[in-house]
Amino acid sequence: MSLFRDDGIVLRTQKLGEADRIITLLTRGHGRVRAVARGVRRTKSKFGARLEPFSHVDVQFYARGSELVGRGLPLCTQSETIAAYGGGIVTDYARYTAGTAMLETAERFTDHEGEPAVQQYLLLVGGLRTLARGEHAPHLVLDAFLLRSLAVNGYAPSFDSCARCGLPGPNRFFSVASGGVICGDCRVPGSVVPSSEAIGLLSALLTGDWETADACEARHAREGSGLVTAYLHWHLERGLRSLRYVEQ
Repeated sequence: MSLFRDDGIVLRTQKLGEADRIITLLTRGHGRVRAVARGVRRTKSKFGARLEPFSHVDVQFYARGSELVGRGLPLCTQSETIAAYGGGIVTDYARYTAGTAMLETAERFTDHEGEPAVQQYLLLVGGLRTLARGEHAPHLVLDAFLLRSLAVNGYAPSFDSCARCGLPGPNRFFSVASGGVICGDCRVPGSVVPSSEAIGLLSALLTGDWETADACEARHAREGSGLVTAYLHWHLERGLRSLRYVEQ
């Protein structure tokens, strides 16, 4: 029997029995972890209130064996709140749907339990903090998170040089399958011709240029979101259920 301590973001919860839950977290040191939290569905459980989606928590686990992720699910025995991001997210529909899509994306990009994914974890913490504070439009925060998640997992799209031959930009065509913008000579079937403003917005979101992103017109933001969604679905090989509810 071993004790483990880590901090993480609660991604989702599932009912177990009459009073328990299975908690899925993205942790700093152990990647994605599923654990059983006993008694948290009882109305007087303060422990359960800390283990809700969007919560940033310091958690203690009790596992059978020397590894946290093993044959059975570990027990979540203690939890202390680091930041309750849910309070600034769940009361606003746009923030809530964007945040839910972020949680689902983080879970999809960490499909092997117990494998550290520090960059993805830090991206999620920063994204939820920004979303909860209302510093930028929720759909822009979401698109920035999706683009950066793709980048840290090795799928960074190109928004300047041709993704196929490297021809310096600007290049006017965009191909999901090719990895971003492409030149006329490399154009493939299925390529689209997005506006330069939409490409500029996506580049700004990827690099953190919020001054440019915040000044973008709504029509270009919607166009950019469509490109991000298509690119994400291509690399995940199936869509995110939560994206259909996101306001643009």
